[in-house]
Amino acid sequence: MVRRIDVSGSGGVRLAAWEFADPPKRSCGAGGAGEAGRSRRGGPGAVLLLHGLMGRAAHWAETARWLSARHRAVALDQRGHGRSERPADGPYTRDAYIADAVAAIEALELAPAVLIGHAMGALTAWQLAARRPDLVRALVICDMRASALGAATQREWGEWFRSWPVPFATLADVRKWFAEGDPTLERPRPARGDYYAEIMAERADGWRPAFSRRQMLQARETYAHDAHWEELALVECPALVVRGPDGELGRAEAQEMVRVLPRGRYAEVPDAGHLVHYDQPEGWRRAVEPFLESVLPG
Repeated sequence: MVRRIDVSGSGGVRLAAWEFADPPKRSCGAGGAGEAGRSRRGGPGAVLLLHGLMGRAAHWAETARWLSARHRAVALDQRGHGRSERPADGPYTRDAYIADAVAAIEALELAPAVLIGHAMGALTAWQLAARRPDLVRALVICDMRASALGAATQREWGEWFRSWPVPFATLADVRKWFAEGDPTLERPRPARGDYYAEIMAERADGWRPAFSRRQMLQARETYAHDAHWEELALVECPALVVRGPDGELGRAEAQEMVRVLPRGRYAEVPDAGHLVHYDQPEGWRRAVEPFLESVLPG
């Protein structure tokens, strides 16, 4: 079962969190059942999953399901994404995303939680861990660089967004373009087509992104120009850096991130691209599960 829990984020922005298991019933001595939609306490067995730029909580579904067999697994639609609010004026800053994640952890009583983040969500996770170590038990960083991405990449992303042949007539067209037709691809990636099909919404004229591409560029602008090594070095908890050979995080930089992290570890998922957990879910689980078993109670 998957259930939605609405959370008030920074500035009152409505966030949608998704819990991927039936919570146990509260006993009378535990404070009663509470209001509808309220979940059980998290404690040391809780995991919060943070998607990347343009992603959504549903992209974590397979990970959350195997996690939920032993732990409480919650995935968050971050502001501007999924079913969460998309405030026209934002803000879509690092501080806003971090404050939203803190609000979710506190409102859902997840602390101390393991944070699992992909790309932008991984950056949010390690920045939160650096600022609020009391809320974080451990950290999984999936394919996010600590080095500055650079101004040129912002221009490239803008050009890439403009190249999308929207509206797409069908979801099959979405899958085909993002898996094969996208000129930025070096080789076909069927899982990538499925990934992007999940972030489209049907409109009167066809299928379009369920998010604002302008807002996505605003969100990326707030971290693309800066390096994030100093905050990485402040992460006190155990941390696992995961990459795929065809992803955006190179092996040398990933290993340097592990060196900088006070308690860093490294894992590589064979044949994976940037969407490691979605591209190679079985390899992702093999890489991550032993780490989680070492930091989480059964």
